[in-house]
Amino acid sequence: MAKFTKYFIKENESPFWAFAIHDGQQIDEQIKPFYNLNEQERLREEDPFTALMAELPINQFVVSSSRFQLDLNRIVNDSVYLKPEQAWGLTVFRNDLPETIINDLYLDHKNIYEEIEELIERTIATYGFFVVYDIHSYNAKRSGPDEVVDVNKNPQINLGTAYIDPKWNSLVNNLITYIQKEKLYSEDIDIQENIKFKGGNLSQTLNKKYGEYGCVISIEFRKDFMDEWTGLPDIHKIVSCKELLLNTLPILKKYFDYDSR
Repeated sequence: MAKFTKYFIKENESPFWAFAIHDGQQIDEQIKPFYNLNEQERLREEDPFTALMAELPINQFVVSSSRFQLDLNRIVNDSVYLKPEQAWGLTVFRNDLPETIINDLYLDHKNIYEEIEELIERTIATYGFFVVYDIHSYNAKRSGPDEVVDVNKNPQINLGTAYIDPKWNSLVNNLITYIQKEKLYSEDIDIQENIKFKGGNLSQTLNKKYGEYGCVISIEFRKDFMDEWTGLPDIHKIVSCKELLLNTLPILKKYFDYDSR
């Protein structure tokens, strides 16, 4: 049971999962007095609207609390941003953040990972395999809102696959082949592997522990679906990202010869 971190789980009798662990913007009331950032500063590095993309007819794990409270995609000792170098140069907390709160957040991290592992183990026990879509987004206009995006260094979709067991390479290749034939925002899709991100601690942990039975694929959408500086969303583009993910599910089912009837 987590003390500070809010999240929800929706199980849909499926071997597949959609995670959105950086979607949240909530800060616990007990922690707010020690905060040094405003909501706009936090939103810049959060992954808003990824929970909407994760609303798929599969199992879902969505975190409502901000990564600036507890980052579940970091190892436990880096999961609370106590130093600017952990948080893009931002000073997240005042110096008087109580040690008891820090320890409780670390305990949240431990307990939530244990719960996630139980969910994956139950999925494996039921179906014999699993796949997690670990859904994120990333900023490509670091210098300012008018920066011209270098598309060679910032693919439209970055797949973090560095920690996946090679036995799942054909599954990943099937997904990439399918996506490359599709459109996103009425455009050809530039999808590349491990250019911006290779996969965080969630991917590393689950792929290492359960790689014999399935894999975690980290999916990073470039923030073309919103103004990354103001937070203003383009709902039509968000829906397009969700539809793209939805349309890949038959690829998973075919690969595992899984009939969900």
